[in-house]
Amino acid sequence: MIKFDKMFKTLKEHGISQYQLYTYHGISRAQIQRLKENQSVTTHTLDMILNILGEGVTLDDIAEFVPDRNGA
Repeated sequence: MIKFDKMFKTLKEHGISQYQLYTYHGISRAQIQRLKENQSVTTHTLDMILNILGEGVTLDDIAEFVPDRNGA
């Protein structure tokens, strides 16, 4: 499972709110909700968020891989 819990902490550290993401940066509210629920999102969405956060921020700063419990 890919978890996006780190993303919201990173956004906060950079002074970017969810409101700013959908109002000024074109990230839909539906995509933000999917990220909150650790559901699948497109690489395009992740790319947009990394570009918003700026240079020096990597995918590791916004996402984390956690193996499934059943090992499948």
